[in-house]
Amino acid sequence: MYFEKLQLKTGKKVGDIFKNFNLFIFGGVNYEPYRAKFENLIGRKVDSIELYPASEGFFAFQDKRNEKGMLLQLNSGIFYEFIKADDFFNENPKRITIKDVELAVNYVMIISTNAGLWGYNIGDTVQFTSTSPYRVIVSGRIKHFISAFGEHVIGKEVEHAIKEAMNEFKFSISEFTVAPQTNPENNELPYHEWLIEFDTAPNNLQEIAAFIDRSMQSQNSYYKDLIEGRVLQTLKITSLKTDSFNNYMKSQGKLGGQNKVPRLSDNRKIADVLINQS
Repeated sequence: MYFEKLQLKTGKKVGDIFKNFNLFIFGGVNYEPYRAKFENLIGRKVDSIELYPASEGFFAFQDKRNEKGMLLQLNSGIFYEFIKADDFFNENPKRITIKDVELAVNYVMIISTNAGLWGYNIGDTVQFTSTSPYRVIVSGRIKHFISAFGEHVIGKEVEHAIKEAMNEFKFSISEFTVAPQTNPENNELPYHEWLIEFDTAPNNLQEIAAFIDRSMQSQNSYYKDLIEGRVLQTLKITSLKTDSFNNYMKSQGKLGGQNKVPRLSDNRKIADVLINQS
């Protein structure tokens, strides 16, 4: 929003206003779906570094620009435990320590700190990209998922799918979220509805939706089985008008600051408001 306001006020690209702007440091959200939009606002490509900060502690940082994942801080007064995300809602889920983690497994991160937190769930899910040294990516939020039919779709999967589609079809977006449509009209099969605010709406939404669906099936075997078993039909895209997400966040008193639009919802509370506003 800051960059957009600057451009609106001056008529210039942000990189022309700040001529020495060469490094963008970000954290708390996957930058890739927004990279093209930022580069357009800046007017050129700039290097970027990812951090993993939170109110509860500083957990990791990207120590190598050409290396996937962020270096987990193991000597900064934080003790880490991990619970497999698939087991998290069991009555007594097993916690493991850093020595037992596996690559590419979705874990809920539990922390104890010398600031007084004890066995605290920060709400994030992470995956390890390396165990020598230990590097992680943030894969989503444990409360943000879709499993209305047992598909176990997580944030990392939808973000990867939209990024692939953006690379393939050369479009950019302002924001998006995904929700299940469990009771469609005309006796249709249920489906996942992708609500996307495009910078400029493409005219081939069905082709893009089919591409994203293939990406989702390749990443998530549960989702693929539900599609093949005709429990779900393939996903549908709803294109939202400009500022739909900003207006939604404003209506919730959460515009700006550290607030972020949930990438996934297991219900239609957000989706229905966005559609009604549009």
